[in-house]
Amino acid sequence: MRKLKNSELGRLNVSEFKHTAKVPLIVVLDNIRSLNNIGSVFRTSDAFLIQKIYLCGITATPPHKEIHKTALGATESVSWEYREDTMELLRELQGNGVKVGAIEQAENSVSLQDFKLESQTTYAIVFGNEVKGVQQEVVSLSDYCIEIPQYGTKHSLNISVCCGVVLWDLFKKIRF
Repeated sequence: MRKLKNSELGRLNVSEFKHTAKVPLIVVLDNIRSLNNIGSVFRTSDAFLIQKIYLCGITATPPHKEIHKTALGATESVSWEYREDTMELLRELQGNGVKVGAIEQAENSVSLQDFKLESQTTYAIVFGNEVKGVQQEVVSLSDYCIEIPQYGTKHSLNISVCCGVVLWDLFKKIRF
C-alpha cells in the first residue's frame, strides 16, 4: 500500500462543490461555544455534501482564525447562515416541509442505527451546546430525537465527534 497524494484524491474545488448536488441534510448548531468544534463541523459538512449549516445563538461565525484552523477552508465551500433564534429557524424550516431531528438523549429517542429516513425529505439535524446539549424547547419542537448509543462510562460525545458519526450514518442511508 501507498498513501495517496492530495492531487490523487480527485476532490472537488470550491466552485465545483458549490454546483454539486447536495444531500438533503441541514446542520443546525445550537449555541456551540468552541470555535474549533464549529470549524470541525464545517469540515465534516463539506466531506458529506451537506446542504447548509445554520449557526444559531452564541455560535460564532466565520471568518475567525480558530474556526479556520479546523475548517481548513470549508467555510468557503459549505453554505452557511447565522440565525439568532434557533426556535424561529426551526419553525420556518418545518413550515417548508423540513423534518427536524435533535441529537440528544431523551425519552422516546430513536437510536441512530434504527433511524429511518423518508425519501424526498430534507432533514435539519440539531447539535447542541457542549455542556447543556440541545435546548429542551428545541427538543420539544423537534419531529425526532435521535440518540447515538454509547456503552462506556461517559454520558456524551464531543459535538464534533457526534456530528461526524451522525452525518456519516445519515449520508450512508441517503447515498448507498
